[in-house]
Amino acid sequence: MTHPFVLQLILSFLLMSFLGMEANAMNSADSQVGSISELVKLFDSTSCKECHKEIFDQWSKSHHARPLMGLDDQIFLKKYLKTGPLAVTDLNQVTNRSIPCFKCHLPQIRYASDAAVVEIVSAILDDNKETIRKLNIGCLVCHNEKGIVRGKPATNTLYGNKDIPDHPEFPVHKSGLLKDSLMCGQCHGLGPVLDYEHPVQCATLYGSYLHAYIPAGGTETCQECHMPDKNHYMPPNFNNRQEVSELLAKALTLDVKTLAYVFEPVEDWATPKIIVRTTITSVAGHRIPDG
Repeated sequence: MTHPFVLQLILSFLLMSFLGMEANAMNSADSQVGSISELVKLFDSTSCKECHKEIFDQWSKSHHARPLMGLDDQIFLKKYLKTGPLAVTDLNQVTNRSIPCFKCHLPQIRYASDAAVVEIVSAILDDNKETIRKLNIGCLVCHNEKGIVRGKPATNTLYGNKDIPDHPEFPVHKSGLLKDSLMCGQCHGLGPVLDYEHPVQCATLYGSYLHAYIPAGGTETCQECHMPDKNHYMPPNFNNRQEVSELLAKALTLDVKTLAYVFEPVEDWATPKIIVRTTITSVAGHRIPDG
């Protein structure tokens, strides 16, 4: 007859083994990709173009679609990874938790292994634009990864403004987040990024929206201003200087009043003076500039 204590040990061992199997299964389900090509494939949204060509083309031309490319087709992170507190001196030390900028500029990075992150960082340092351009924020980032704020997004599921159970490829579940400014605030409102190896202070455009625009009586959402008629181009595109200038002219009105006079006018001698009073009024929903 088996001793009760031995039986308890056996049961405990079996329970621990079962829990270990559960944990391994979870880790397997959340497995991380090992290369840039795998990460690109995981978030490939090109199939969306078949039914949503206009939206796909709008987004493809937007600044949001090129999260790692800055002005004039430059890799904006290259400077930060070469000098300053984020400078990479040893690629062997690079991990998924060492580049805080990726949290917003490449949200899908959480599905990348350290090896894939090293590959991305190497491409940035080598100024490999052809490779970096492939790392886009596409449809799946917003309509899956960022489509809900409670828990993890469901596998093989899209999130939209209404339920579409028979949507081709994946069903669409309604998410109220898509029309809320919080959708944008997930990346444009983080403020201090403290959960990485190198903490950074980022701009918080969403915070500006909440703490200034809304208290002043503003009622429009980010989407209402930046996505009129559901336009996924989402201006401004900072590479289009004229477009940016026109938007700034609408958002920032400049009122200038001048008073010219001459103090103690004397024949054949005068020192003209002028008083200039300027007032800049912002009708934007946030600080300008901000990020």
